[in-house]
Amino acid sequence: MPTASAKKKTTKTKPAVHATKKPAPKAKATAAKPAAKAVVKAPAKPAARPAPATKAPVAPPPPVAAATPKGPLPGKSPKPAKKGRKSAFSMRRGPDGLPLQPGEILLAGGPVNADEIQYLLRGCVAAEHPNGPAGVDEIIAKRPSAESDRADLLRYAEGMAKRFDSGTIEPLLPARGQARRNFQGVVERAKHRRREIGAFLRGLDLGRTETSHMDSHGEASLQSLMEWAARLENLVEADEPDQADYAQFHRGLDQLDNTTEALMLDVEQTLRRLRDRIRAS
Repeated sequence: MPTASAKKKTTKTKPAVHATKKPAPKAKATAAKPAAKAVVKAPAKPAARPAPATKAPVAPPPPVAAATPKGPLPGKSPKPAKKGRKSAFSMRRGPDGLPLQPGEILLAGGPVNADEIQYLLRGCVAAEHPNGPAGVDEIIAKRPSAESDRADLLRYAEGMAKRFDSGTIEPLLPARGQARRNFQGVVERAKHRRREIGAFLRGLDLGRTETSHMDSHGEASLQSLMEWAARLENLVEADEPDQADYAQFHRGLDQLDNTTEALMLDVEQTLRRLRDRIRAS
């Protein structure tokens, strides 16, 4: 009897063992299938995107760039042509807010002493279109009492023209008197040199000198000369320092006189080379 019951128990338990083993692999198989599909479909989307990249070079920009130099685009006004370099004093305005005239910017009130007259006529005769009489007319226009000196001024302008046309253009730096060793003495000297440079530039302006016609060396010298004039003007308008070595100030102004005179000689020599080229052509 015990053996028969044991046999019955074993036969009943066998189907239960088979029932638990069979569903397990089926569940794993069904779970594995969607995972495999997701892995296969994921890289398929980016693989289809390279098509737009091949279309980018189809719209080439070179025809637009090649067409722009031929003329302005429809509906757009042409850009103005580039002008020559402007003077450092071109934007100065008077007390009424209106732009100052070139003569007042460079040399307010006209030349007032012999040194300023010399620099004005030097610029007039060295200009691209030499015009010594125009300088004389400006001197008399600013100082009507000088009308009686017109003949002497014209002779002086002729002397400046001979100096310019000679083989060597020598410097004509004015002799400086004993300056006061204080701030006011420095200011007065800086003001005088600023006006002498302005007189030379005004003479070039009366002769309609175009800086773009000069060579690079002469144009750079002219630009440096205008920058030095602007620095001197800043010095004239500066406040007095608490402590200063005015002897050192005057030594610096001595060096500045020589530097600016050398720049003027460079401009004169450049304009003479320009005149020689025009005559030879």
